[in-house]
Amino acid sequence: MTVTPETASARQRGTGPQAPKHFLDIDRFAAAQLREMLDLAQDYKRGEDAPGGERPGAGKTLALVFEKPSTRTRVSFEVGMAQMGGRVTILDSQGSQLGRGESIADMARVLSRYVDAVLFRTLSQASLLEMAEYASVPVINGLTDKSHPCQIMADIMTFEEIKGPINGRRVAWLGDGNNVVASWIHGAALFGYALTIATPEGFAPDPATVKAARHAGADITLTEDPADGVAGADCVVTDTWASMGTNGGPTVQERVRALTPYRVDEALMDKAADHAIFMHCLPANREHEVSAGVIDGPRSAVWDEAENRLHAQKGILHWCLRP
Repeated sequence: MTVTPETASARQRGTGPQAPKHFLDIDRFAAAQLREMLDLAQDYKRGEDAPGGERPGAGKTLALVFEKPSTRTRVSFEVGMAQMGGRVTILDSQGSQLGRGESIADMARVLSRYVDAVLFRTLSQASLLEMAEYASVPVINGLTDKSHPCQIMADIMTFEEIKGPINGRRVAWLGDGNNVVASWIHGAALFGYALTIATPEGFAPDPATVKAARHAGADITLTEDPADGVAGADCVVTDTWASMGTNGGPTVQERVRALTPYRVDEALMDKAADHAIFMHCLPANREHEVSAGVIDGPRSAVWDEAENRLHAQKGILHWCLRP
């Protein structure tokens, strides 16, 4: 790949025929684009090595840049890129200049001369946007303090494999209004599901995110009652009470005290629809946000959900790397 200063400048401005195709947040896309990525993901899961005859990952290199620890994101992108015929290089804050004060902008410029795409898991949304602004190759959001779009793509893929189209169905979120639920909010209007979010006082999701989604046509209900939150839900979702997107705020003890009534146990799942499934992005703390009986029980879709991170991200990579 040859990048001249002129083409790099055009790409950084998001102009010209070679502007990079970033995957930053779900609400930046049209529904048809997201559906195309999920269709590609299904093709890959069925074992089609090159959906549509295209091999956009072949011979390419993906940089995985981590400011936060990672298991599923790291392994799924590393394996996925290899299965697409490419390779990865991995950087973290201890093993790169990122932890020694190098600017995000400078790293973006340099990586763009070496690799074909960048997966960035970062402490802040602002850092992600800076990487995307200065990179001349696609940048993929691997998680920030504000959102986790790759996870929600895998979640929607999982729901539809088990229950059919998610359009018109009801999803319930229990617990903290964190970065993961923000991406569920982003997807509500685009995928057509109704979203009920049950959180304790002081833990509600970002009001501006909810307002923007409602303005786009999303059906979102906020409640502080966990039983009302799950009533009639086709899918019940939760996350750890000390999220990777959580900085500051209540202490661990305060969080546990406030969130304990929102633990997804068998009694709470029984208040959802009879056919409801359970999801969790992992890692999970059994008997904190979810009981062992739920996460390890017959209604749990957690392990399919974790597997589908691999396939959904191959769909995203395919879309980003395809000319």
